[in-house]
Amino acid sequence: MAKEVRVRFAPSPTGGLHIGGVRTALYNYLFAKKSGGKMILRIEDTDRNRYVEGAEDYIMNSLEWCAIIPDESPKAGGAFGPYRQSERLSIYKNYADQLIKDGKAYIAFDTPEEIDAMRERQKAAKSSIQQYAAGTRMQMRNSLTLSEDQVSELIESGVPYVIRLKVPEGREIVVQDIVRGEVRVNSDIVDDKVLLKSDGYPTYHLANVVDDHLMQISHVIRGEEWLPSAPLHALLYEFLGWTDTMPEMAHLPLLLKPEGSGKLSKRDADKHGFPIFPLNWQDPKTGEVAVGFKESGYLPEATVNFLALLGWNPGNDEEIFSMSELIEKFQLERIGKSGAKFDIEKAKWYNEYYLRNKDNDKLSVFLIQDAKKEGVEIPKDKAVGVCGLLKDRITFPQDLWNQGRFFFVIPTEYDEKFARKKWTAEGAEVLKEYAQELDNVDLNDKEAAKQKLYDVSSKHDVGFGKVMPALRLALTGSGGGPDIFDIMKILGNHESKARILRAIDVLA
Repeated sequence: MAKEVRVRFAPSPTGGLHIGGVRTALYNYLFAKKSGGKMILRIEDTDRNRYVEGAEDYIMNSLEWCAIIPDESPKAGGAFGPYRQSERLSIYKNYADQLIKDGKAYIAFDTPEEIDAMRERQKAAKSSIQQYAAGTRMQMRNSLTLSEDQVSELIESGVPYVIRLKVPEGREIVVQDIVRGEVRVNSDIVDDKVLLKSDGYPTYHLANVVDDHLMQISHVIRGEEWLPSAPLHALLYEFLGWTDTMPEMAHLPLLLKPEGSGKLSKRDADKHGFPIFPLNWQDPKTGEVAVGFKESGYLPEATVNFLALLGWNPGNDEEIFSMSELIEKFQLERIGKSGAKFDIEKAKWYNEYYLRNKDNDKLSVFLIQDAKKEGVEIPKDKAVGVCGLLKDRITFPQDLWNQGRFFFVIPTEYDEKFARKKWTAEGAEVLKEYAQELDNVDLNDKEAAKQKLYDVSSKHDVGFGKVMPALRLALTGSGGGPDIFDIMKILGNHESKARILRAIDVLA
């Protein structure tokens, strides 16, 4: 019987959640749901020097915005908690002690200065490996070079110490990766990593292996940057007697800069003017606010669709997927090895698609909210009509108000450059008569409204093409926008007439 699929997303609360982390969470979620399994959110908060207040809540809020809802988490609970590593410290200490007892780990008392001096000796000897490992451990101050009495005396006197993994010499470590295939590493290039720090907190290596085992994680799906740690983790599974339950691994390709080379960073995002966090993130130290995808105007469904195809493909040319469709089609085997270029223009394309396919009634909520921020109360039915008119012309929800403001606020200024080119005395005369005729025109009939303007223009012997731009300027204050007769339909007879007459007075 196949074991239940259990995956985990295990971020550290050290700041805003990078959009690459959201993609990792998404892939874990899709795989779990496709397999009928569960996704766990585990907070890896053992690096207390980098811990940032509020980051944990930010992570959970970000996942919730993307509709990535963990089955087990600090918030939801579950049978395998606690789900914060800082609440599991006694567990890690027990396993570290077991490794020491079994001769697989040792206690090290070396100061940072002593470790630096060791590296300098290795450098002077022109050694290619300058690390705390099999070739140097016997030169250092640890439980392998000191007597039991010396070790006990140092511990009792309060000398700080760490617990290090004792990596065997000359071993070939083999790790099977779903994305990358077989990964082989010689143990001689793997250093004796710290497992338990002097403050009693575990490092990532010990904590995540222990927790993955105890939480019965079946698959570890994480970023490519953790691939070098995979051989070390394989050793830990072996040393702890858990080889048979070691999770399958899948290391995801990097998100690359828009230029296509190098890992995407906040600096790159700032340089190109796009967000890199799902929600606004305020640095608690500097107070600096990094604008998120949400606040920039990206819809969650567009963001998820965009992220899903950054590294994974469905095997055909399809590009539009709802969350349920992604779950149905997702396969780890279809994740590529190469990094994925972060093309923000593609993200905008997705946003435009989802906006255009969104119900006008739901879109109107954005328009009404943005109008309210400027103290303008707008009627729901009119907002719905404007959304239907503008939705094919926008990239972000805020564009509805930016482009449609004139529907609700009478223009007080007119585009001077456009007016100089398009506003004429002859055109004004035509518009003046047209305004008077509007009382008897059904603006719901676009062709009738257009024909009436054509008739008045012909009567004055003024070309229809010369009057249309002037009419647009009178109604909107600018030279752009949707079809002019669609605009008039929404404005209504009275409002359209009033705007035309006002423009004639102002621009005379």
